[in-house]
Amino acid sequence: MESPHEPIIPGLPDDLALRCLARVSHGFQGLLETVSKKWREVTRGMEYANFKAREGWSGDWLFVLTEGSDNQWVAYDPEADRWHPIPKMPRMHPDWKHTGFSCVCVGDRFLVIGGAYASSDPGYPHQKPIITNDVYQFDPFRKGWTMVSSMQTPRSHFACCVISGKVYVAGGRNLSCPRGLTLAECYNPLSNKWEELPPMPNPQMDCIGLSYNGKFHVLSDQVGLLDQNSSEVFCPLSGLWNTVEDNWPFSRAMQVAVQVIENDRVYTIVDWGESLIKTRDTAKGEWYNVGKVPSVFLPVHSRPLEVFDYGFAGLGHELYVLGGKVLKWEESGAGRFDIVKLGLVRVCDPSKFPLKWRETRPMCLTASGSILGCASLKENSVLQLG
Repeated sequence: MESPHEPIIPGLPDDLALRCLARVSHGFQGLLETVSKKWREVTRGMEYANFKAREGWSGDWLFVLTEGSDNQWVAYDPEADRWHPIPKMPRMHPDWKHTGFSCVCVGDRFLVIGGAYASSDPGYPHQKPIITNDVYQFDPFRKGWTMVSSMQTPRSHFACCVISGKVYVAGGRNLSCPRGLTLAECYNPLSNKWEELPPMPNPQMDCIGLSYNGKFHVLSDQVGLLDQNSSEVFCPLSGLWNTVEDNWPFSRAMQVAVQVIENDRVYTIVDWGESLIKTRDTAKGEWYNVGKVPSVFLPVHSRPLEVFDYGFAGLGHELYVLGGKVLKWEESGAGRFDIVKLGLVRVCDPSKFPLKWRETRPMCLTASGSILGCASLKENSVLQLG
């Protein structure tokens, strides 16, 4: 005899019950799975993932990778105020250190692009790094990684940003061009293809990318110095590059230096001495202070401590400062500085003066210290992929 049908939610048709569960944000999925065996089967099933994808109900995500986390990205759900690990990303060399990659969110996908793999085996100190053109994609509906079309040029420490649903990359370096690349390309996630772009006028390495006023700005590691204020700017409409003299102050932690949040407002952290948050007057092109990142207090330590190596991310209309480290003075014995890794997360609305910071739930126990990468995904923010 066939076993009687077990409804997802007693008293509701299954299609309506599925819709109710699918609308619950991703940070609550662990709790949903503990309710019953039936709910665990439903929330882990393809029908559930496909329904969420069809409706575009990805939820808001903040993806973060920290040092020493063994390639384990963690994700924050602001609606649930919860952090949770996501499956480990497959890698060409899982035991090697991965640096110089870029990470962006486009549509409802999270991409980790390129970078360099370096051996951590002390027995081979002169082993050359491997520069990759691999691109991995995380699907927030099916909670899994897939490899998508590779870049045409392997590169690390390059500029990358998203404009109108496409990913633009330029510059960086590889073993053939250790002094910088001029090559640029663009990825269309709908066709899963990379298109070659005209090369930049000048090679750029150790650079960051920024989408600003609909153009791709490539900022070198020299931008912000008094005599080095030029940047390369690509216009997707004309297909042309220009070298522009402009003023872009930013953090020494370049991978988290500049954030664009709602209403195209640009923010940066300048941490030369103290961590000041600046925003740009679009009309005048001038920067002004909106506040600073607050110091932290540790238990049994009376003095405030300045954080370094933190992450800086924008999600919705808020700015997040994540993790990092502090130097704590230990007076025992001859005295010394100890490095303390932080997992704390602080948030503010930069449009409200003075800045009011609040602490959200700290990152997972395995996630703390220096931030290697972070990116935010806003539900229905750009486009929906099939």
